[in-house]
Amino acid sequence: MTKTRILISQSTNPWFNLAVEDIIFRSMSADQRVLFLWQNADTVVIGRAQNPWKECKTDKMEQDGVKLARRQTGGGAVFHDLGNTCFTFMAGKPEYDKAVSTQIVLNALAKLGIDGEANGRNDLVVKDENGIRKFSGSAYRETIDRGFHHGTILMSADMTRLANYLNPDPKKLQAKGITSVKSRVINLNSIVPEIDYSMICDVMMQAYKEYYNSADVDVEYISPEASSTLPEFETKFAKQSSWEWNFGSTPQFNHQLNERFGFGGVDVYLDVVHGVIEKAQLYTDMLDPLPIEHFAAQMQGAQYSEVGILQVKQHVIAQYPAEQEILDELCAWLITQIS
Repeated sequence: MTKTRILISQSTNPWFNLAVEDIIFRSMSADQRVLFLWQNADTVVIGRAQNPWKECKTDKMEQDGVKLARRQTGGGAVFHDLGNTCFTFMAGKPEYDKAVSTQIVLNALAKLGIDGEANGRNDLVVKDENGIRKFSGSAYRETIDRGFHHGTILMSADMTRLANYLNPDPKKLQAKGITSVKSRVINLNSIVPEIDYSMICDVMMQAYKEYYNSADVDVEYISPEASSTLPEFETKFAKQSSWEWNFGSTPQFNHQLNERFGFGGVDVYLDVVHGVIEKAQLYTDMLDPLPIEHFAAQMQGAQYSEVGILQVKQHVIAQYPAEQEILDELCAWLITQIS
């Protein structure tokens, strides 16, 4: 007999929640089905094949304390705040069926008077006088014997902040991987003004229990304080929160940029693989190009980040201390361009 479980996270840390999701999915027996409800505070979540430098304003995110989290599934970049609810449905095969979990979400929202419908493969929408408006996006993952469907529900998300952190200014950055597709979106509080996270959780749990005729299921609360009960949690959380996963897992891309300084013009060509500069070419018309040539050589193998650039700068300054002012100016510019 299939065991039905409902889990609710008591953390709003995206790295915690995504680590919990992956651990539960990997460790659950194939005769279980799980509903996991959670929220992330101030986070940009990207798909596993996306480039954060292309999708996000990483410098603005760092300034405002907004986390970057790469999920295990595909799809586009989204901004999460506490006006957003996340859900995950997991089940063993052959029971796993994303059409079923989608219907459960729609059944839940119908209890609040929201007439939603599925639109295409990934979105849930409502129709109003402005046309079709998206309030939920989804992504999926399957293995040989199980699958999961996770997604978001926009309740009262701050749409202005979404614009602050996504859609960076165009750069000469040629990136492989998946680019987000932008949609017309709507918060459900425009339909049900009082809607909040607890209301969503209540109706989601009701609809889930009703669908599977499992009225006696107890809610399990997941928190960082109780994480020791999760197998290999520390290892998984360390990976989920690491630069290597969130930035370093980026597919290969090229970045071309140029600027004119008081000391001369500089053209920069970078090949970046998994967040590390594999090849760097810097061209300049300055009178003594040796410091710039040395800088290019030292960039190879450096992290494509502010930390990586500053480490290269310190090494080159040690070799060319008289050129520190030039190197400071070059690096300050480079950091603004890759952030």
